[in-house]
Amino acid sequence: MIRQERPGDYKITEKVVELAFADMAFSDQTEHQLVARLRNAAAFIPELSLVAINGAHEIVGHLLLSKIKIKNEAQSSDSLALAPVSVLPNEQKKGIGKLLMVKAIELAKELGHSSIIVMGHPQYYSKFGFQSASLWSIKAPFEVENEVFMALELQKKALDEVSGIVEYSSVFFE
Repeated sequence: MIRQERPGDYKITEKVVELAFADMAFSDQTEHQLVARLRNAAAFIPELSLVAINGAHEIVGHLLLSKIKIKNEAQSSDSLALAPVSVLPNEQKKGIGKLLMVKAIELAKELGHSSIIVMGHPQYYSKFGFQSASLWSIKAPFEVENEVFMALELQKKALDEVSGIVEYSSVFFE
């Protein structure tokens, strides 16, 4: 089952996030701290902080979408950042991440958001329609390989008139 995260879930969710990234080579193992900081930031959208619950009613996964902007000299456009997606190591490869992704995309559309930006594995995120953000001349505010910085339009042609550098909440860099 996928549902909105509740304040009573916070400590458990942070542990899930910490364990999910504990053995990841590309991780600095602070994703759980980022989640905690985002909850206290203006970028936080409670409806888009989701948890996956197993048959034993335990939280086994978490996904967070938060507010960002895509800016250039002439314009600023609203978007969402997908970070992080977490599933407990012993629950991975069971489709939990996919369920979280599908629900998050569906809810973001329902809430009227236009796009999502993610930095991650192209083979995984392309399954959900993500494409290289460079197709829209959208760039990260830091050095990153082109193929891992991706965007997803939630509305048709939502990014056609958008370009620039993504501006994340300052809590991403604390």
